Amino acid sequence: MQHKIIFCGSVGAGKTTAIAAISDKKVVSTEAKASDDVKSKKATTTVAMDYGVLNLDSGARVHLYGTPGQQRFDYMWDILSAGGLGLVILVDNTAEDPLGEMEFYIKSFEPFLKDKPFCVGVTRMDLGPRPRLGEYQEKLIELGRYAPVFEVDARSANDVKTLIRGLIHLIAVGV
Repeated sequence: MQHKIIFCGSVGAGKTTAIAAISDKKVVSTEAKASDDVKSKKATTTVAMDYGVLNLDSGARVHLYGTPGQQRFDYMWDILSAGGLGLVILVDNTAEDPLGEMEFYIKSFEPFLKDKPFCVGVTRMDLGPRPRLGEYQEKLIELGRYAPVFEVDARSANDVKTLIRGLIHLIAVGV
């Protein structure tokens, strides 16, 4: 059985790192040297996609696709989400407006999310302890949405797998 999960979020939120942390094969990445305001955050950025595979004990395979974080590559978001079963939104808690970023990605993927579940992984909470997870839940309620929210270290396979398990549970129960 084949499954497809999409990772989205702003530049530096940890999409490439999260996929690499759990992929059972070498990640296909389209990292390129940052040439705009992104270079103040990091040296390289995803320009098309990241791709990895997670093999489950049941024999099923989960195809992991990471979208570019820059809005100028948003045409890739629809392409990559086609056929997806769910969405992982990664939010960098040290961003200027992390709650606003979460809302932006929910609205940007609204056509996909009409009949697909999502979950939220908040990265870098060790560097920016606010907002807290409860504030993300309050924002989701304000937006009329339900999704689990997890604190995630994108480098930690256990953290990322917990995030994926949460999403797979929502997919399984048809939320």
